[in-house]
Amino acid sequence: MPIYIQSLPMSVSKIQSGQLWKKNDSGEIYLVTRVYTEALSSVAMLRKSGAETEPLIRVRVERTSGGQNIPGFTPAQEDEKF
Repeated sequence: MPIYIQSLPMSVSKIQSGQLWKKNDSGEIYLVTRVYTEALSSVAMLRKSGAETEPLIRVRVERTSGGQNIPGFTPAQEDEKF
């Protein structure tokens, strides 16, 4: 009998500037440079680690039962408690 495992998005209690997140499809590491509220939702500004000249990425933050999540990304520092 096959075993199915459902993968839930990784979330942190609160997304903050300075946190590192890994992009799921490419494995690239991004730095959260700013988090702000816009029209009843939170937005995170991300910059690819080591690529200061590339444009910032703006991503809407999801609220989950476990805290907050950035869609398409997982915390790069999973061993640490945010």
